[in-house]
Amino acid sequence: MKTIERTCNGVKIIVKVVPNASRDEISGMIGDRLKVRVKSAPESGKANKAVCELIAGVLHLNVRQVTICSGNTNQIKTVEIKDISVTTVAEKLGLK
Repeated sequence: MKTIERTCNGVKIIVKVVPNASRDEISGMIGDRLKVRVKSAPESGKANKAVCELIAGVLHLNVRQVTICSGNTNQIKTVEIKDISVTTVAEKLGLK
């Protein structure tokens, strides 16, 4: 899978999550994955929630439009973003 792919509902992106970071940020690419750093700990879904909130905020979407569709317990996750184009996601997340 490429970093970003179109789906019937929107797009999917592959992210590498770094929990317990000093701040919440999207910090570029690491290989073919988008690196997402979150302050939250990887317990009880807190880091997953923070990832969805961060991506939704950057894309100016409702957090309900962003879901983790695989990798709930891993650092490598596939995130689905609904009702948005590949071009918009690529531009706003810097995935040219």
